[in-house]
Amino acid sequence: MRSAGGGARITLRPSPEARRYVADGSWSGELVDRALRDGARRHPDRLAVVDRDRRWDYATLDRAVDRAAAGLHRLGVGPGEAVSFQLPNWLEAVVVHHATLRIGAVSNPIVPIYREREVGFILRQARSRVLVVPDVFRRFDHRAMAEALLPALPDLEHVLVVGEPGPASRSLDDAFAADGPPPDVERSSRDPALLLYTSGTEADPKGVLHSHDTLLHECRSMIGLYRVDRHDVVLMASPVTHITGLLYGMQLPFLVGAPVVLQDTWDVDRALDLIERERCSFTVGATPFLHGIVHAPSLDDHDVSSMEVFVCGGADVPPALIRAAGERTAMVATRVYGSTECPTVTGSAPGAPLAQHAESDGTAIAPTELRVVDEDGKPLPAGARGELQVRGPELCLGYLDPALNEKAFTADGWFRTGDLAEVDAGGLMRIAGRVKDIIVRGGENLSAKEIEDLLVEHPDVDEVAVVGAPDPVLGERACAFVVSAAPLRLEDLVAFLRRRRVANQKLPERLELVDALPKTASGKVQKHRLRSRLRAADGEEPTQR
Repeated sequence: MRSAGGGARITLRPSPEARRYVADGSWSGELVDRALRDGARRHPDRLAVVDRDRRWDYATLDRAVDRAAAGLHRLGVGPGEAVSFQLPNWLEAVVVHHATLRIGAVSNPIVPIYREREVGFILRQARSRVLVVPDVFRRFDHRAMAEALLPALPDLEHVLVVGEPGPASRSLDDAFAADGPPPDVERSSRDPALLLYTSGTEADPKGVLHSHDTLLHECRSMIGLYRVDRHDVVLMASPVTHITGLLYGMQLPFLVGAPVVLQDTWDVDRALDLIERERCSFTVGATPFLHGIVHAPSLDDHDVSSMEVFVCGGADVPPALIRAAGERTAMVATRVYGSTECPTVTGSAPGAPLAQHAESDGTAIAPTELRVVDEDGKPLPAGARGELQVRGPELCLGYLDPALNEKAFTADGWFRTGDLAEVDAGGLMRIAGRVKDIIVRGGENLSAKEIEDLLVEHPDVDEVAVVGAPDPVLGERACAFVVSAAPLRLEDLVAFLRRRRVANQKLPERLELVDALPKTASGKVQKHRLRSRLRAADGEEPTQR
């Protein structure tokens, strides 16, 4: 349903399991953002957020959210409309997210690494009326990018800037300056709360939709499994515009009355300083963050004894890294499996055996269910490898583009993850690979097809196949196998893509020139042979020929 003028009211696909989740209490009917308001009333002076040199208590944060909610309402944002923000891990992101929910609108975070191509697609599909960006972050002018996109986005009426605005934008402080209560909006836990885009196997990112019910259950399941409470201090270095940072940096802490310490750019020494100074005890992040801490040269110079649990997921987590974390620190590092669609499917309690933390992705977090199926969708016995399907109270309620739902969900509510998995007789799951053709770089899913489609436009590229090259820190990096009559260099391909304003993380980081791509009889590229070639080149196994 479209709103008049800018913006569009977003509706959700109903869950086939909704009655069951309400009956068993998984969906409590509460609003996921209510905890912040309640916290401001119960413990107004308690620390809520640390952002660089800013330290805000619950009352200060709640008042800022009220002002922002009133400001968004004055800009014309109505219930069910998306409010987009591309912000680092700053207080402003927390304020905009909660203000959006407070007026019944839909939070639409966009990771700061996205550029014109991706941001333009998201804003066009979401039909956002308001976009919030920093002026400059990590030497990139987000303000200029946003203003350049305005003419092609008729629904986008307001660009708000944290910092100095440009000629076609407005200061966020100015837009949210006036005091006054936010509008009294009737809301329901069934309402859409989050529109978060994830790049997967297709060329364009997919807009995942969550309700208050799904987000609240996810946070509470993590609180229960890892025993997080008001005495914890949460460190959040994962982007709050990613599902990990949003859930465990901008929602979970307030549900238990704890503070969150934000880190806007990853620097391991800075992270160690924050852990020591703020006595951080709990965090969730991808492999590069854990690897950085465990192998930091300065680790022994910092007191990180307060850090109790590091939940690691989003990319392949080497068993040796989990074991090294236990050897070099006092924390429990543990693997989890999840996605934007179904955030945390499996995990292990802190007291589980080290072998379980290191060598598996844990067991299903009840009442979430999982099953492994064959190519026909039939369940397989324990120990067999097949595609993983999941369903549970935290599962998203579909995509903004409804055409994507039929392929992603079964008629009885199972989500087809596209990942290959094995589940043993004891319920321990291990991810064995991917059905989907994606590259997982530092916890971010990159579409190999999208990169291929861009590279094949290069005049000297005859054929191309992109696969993930193993990397001990990021999990994978994009490697392009190219058939070309010209002496191409990696720098040539990178420059070509940069001219097309492609996000940095999608740029290939390795180039292999080949005479031909290995193919099946029907002409499909055999990417497993390309991956084997990379492993052979790195001395891991013989090349398949």
